[in-house]
Amino acid sequence: MNIYVDLDNKVVEFVAKETNEKKEIINIYIERIVSSICEEKNIKCENISVSISSADKEEIRKINNEYRNIDRATDVLSFPIFDREEIKDLSIENNLMEIELGDIILCLDVIKEQSIEYGTGVLRETLYMITHGMCHLMGYDHIEEDEKKEMREMEEKILSKIGVTNE
Repeated sequence: MNIYVDLDNKVVEFVAKETNEKKEIINIYIERIVSSICEEKNIKCENISVSISSADKEEIRKINNEYRNIDRATDVLSFPIFDREEIKDLSIENNLMEIELGDIILCLDVIKEQSIEYGTGVLRETLYMITHGMCHLMGYDHIEEDEKKEMREMEEKILSKIGVTNE
């Protein structure tokens, strides 16, 4: 499986600056998040791609308002290509050559604020938000309590699998 992450360099620069972590390591973590969740969902495909970009508070507030009718900044927005049932169907397909999963938009300012508020650190908070976004791309949601529990379990499973614990 080849993972292609169209990654906004601002994300890696931000995390590297805030944590002194090497950029190569940050990129490896992100690729592992994508590949781990695809493995968990049993998606077998030669090429899997996802887009991860960043937006400032005003940009993400506008996008959040336009697509979700919520007029405030948020930490992450996800725009999946497939719904939950289609993701299940993808795990049955065995001869797919390429899948584009969707787009994730991060607000680095909000992530930094949350990393302080929650005491998680910028690296874990950023990787958590990417994992959260990937879960949405895989059809997970957190509106209903049972779905929220399932999504949180998957998020922690993925972060644990790649070796990222609560700092």
